[in-house]
Amino acid sequence: MFFLNTLTHMIVSLCNGAYDLLWNDLITIPLPGGSSLGLSLLVLILIPSGIYFTVRTRFLPFRLFPEMLRVATEKKNISEKNAISGLQALIISTATRVGMGNLVGVVAAISAGGAGAVFWMWVIALLGSSTAFAEATLAQLHKEKDPLYGGYRGGPAYYIHHLFIKKGSRRKHSVIAVLFALSGLLCWCGVSQVVGNSVSSAFENAFNIPPIYTTIVLVVLAAVIVLRRNATVKVLDVIVPVMGVMYFIITLFIIIKNIGLIPSVFEEIFSQAFGFRQVAAGGIGAVIMNGAKRGLFSNEAGSGSAPCAAAAADISHPAKEGLLQALGVFIDTLVICSCTAMIMLLTPSGITSGLEGMDLLQTSMNYHLGEFGVIFIAVILWLFSFSTFIGILFYARPNVAYLFGDNWLSQTLYKVLALIMLFVGGLAAYTFVWDLGDVGVGLMTIFNMIALIPLAPQAIRSLKDYEGTLKKKRL
Repeated sequence: MFFLNTLTHMIVSLCNGAYDLLWNDLITIPLPGGSSLGLSLLVLILIPSGIYFTVRTRFLPFRLFPEMLRVATEKKNISEKNAISGLQALIISTATRVGMGNLVGVVAAISAGGAGAVFWMWVIALLGSSTAFAEATLAQLHKEKDPLYGGYRGGPAYYIHHLFIKKGSRRKHSVIAVLFALSGLLCWCGVSQVVGNSVSSAFENAFNIPPIYTTIVLVVLAAVIVLRRNATVKVLDVIVPVMGVMYFIITLFIIIKNIGLIPSVFEEIFSQAFGFRQVAAGGIGAVIMNGAKRGLFSNEAGSGSAPCAAAAADISHPAKEGLLQALGVFIDTLVICSCTAMIMLLTPSGITSGLEGMDLLQTSMNYHLGEFGVIFIAVILWLFSFSTFIGILFYARPNVAYLFGDNWLSQTLYKVLALIMLFVGGLAAYTFVWDLGDVGVGLMTIFNMIALIPLAPQAIRSLKDYEGTLKKKRL
């Protein structure tokens, strides 16, 4: 028993140390007015990388946004049996990007950093879309046939492997690729628990349903989908567009209902983003970093998650999938996160004073739409969270295969583990497991970026080739 307690204490201490290194401020820059700008290791990695890829792609988010929309709407052309289209890969990655963070995470950012945090959230999305393009294009360039599920598979574990292991080598694994895959599986187990807890808490608040009932239904539905061979994509094809459109329409209704307040809301966003009052009050650092962190956490660009879906796409040119994943960052942050921000900022501050998390968001919805608003946000959170769980198990497929080979036993065992975590999370929140998820995604980002920068020229060449093809078509 003493040994077990000692081991547990060591694991918790190690996890806490890793969390502090990855997410807490590594460098603090003093600012006017007594404020300071705290920069975590991940912020120091992801923001410069976003700037680098934005410059290298010649400001892709601005130049090629119309092309992103065109590629998203073009006709499917799938040649490989059981493969998915580029748009379906975008839907899967959107399912995991659009989750709890788009609701409560945005609320937390505004609560801590004020309305100005929204502007910096937008800036990070623009930078992150270029990073998302690079990693998704590389995933396409290094994909391989999937003998278990059919179609294709790949992601960072595979392009990391190709970077460090020479072609023709007998080595089956690269250390960095193994570490990435393990970090991903660790992260997605943590996310599974967060999903379960978020859904059961929201339904308890909205309908007074005991968590055990909500959790059982959630786990059974999830099991029916994820334990079937290729049901994931079919389910997400329905859920993701429906939940996104529903949330957007409701937000649009709230905006129209409060149309007279919109100019003052945008004035508040921009004035607090650059305002002298925030500098003088010592709060400009919180404004910038809360917006930046929310943008980074939400759009996942650079973490290596979305490329696990991007690699599975059967698409005519690798750069096309890169453009689609860049569009996914826009959808996540500039649309869905902005919807939550508008719902919050159109609510009188006196009504939500002292509240946080789901209580704050549900109170805002109650103000705008009455009891219907509280019920709606609980249902939409269920859809967001459920689609996230389904999506992360799609991400897990190529990583489990890379670590353990092509067999159904390892694939099924990981799915069962994730379902157990989903069940445990629905009944109680264990902070340690949540931190494990955060540590997992942080480590994924570091291992992914180790390969992403050296391999960047491949993605840039693919973009140039694609743009050359477009020019020829126009002539």
